[in-house]
Amino acid sequence: MITSWYGWPLDRVLVLFLGLLYLMIFVQVTLFHYRQNFRHWSMWIPVIATPIDGLALVTYSVARTDWLVTILTLLLSLSFFAGLFGSYMHFRGVGARVGGYETRNFLVGPPLMLPGMITGSSLLGLIALYWS
Repeated sequence: MITSWYGWPLDRVLVLFLGLLYLMIFVQVTLFHYRQNFRHWSMWIPVIATPIDGLALVTYSVARTDWLVTILTLLLSLSFFAGLFGSYMHFRGVGARVGGYETRNFLVGPPLMLPGMITGSSLLGLIALYWS
């Protein structure tokens, strides 16, 4: 049982907040992809992966077990590569809009930074898992 924050190492606090970050990203990604009617099958990847990653990270911050480290390593590695793939798809999506790679299409098209946030958060999570 969690009694207080006192005595928690930095990596444990980081893992907890990364888990909460993943849950917030889940809400945003779901709204954006729902707005686009899930036109491509790959839009389901972050909608399914981010809540699983988030719940696993929050669980690990409370109950630190070796088997959960193995599962998180696999999940975060997959999310890292999914974020890279998402960055490619979003960049391609901007170019598919009328006018191609114009400034206005970068403003109203698929957000280029959101898949990068998943990539960066996954990498940060892997670093935090193997910090000590």
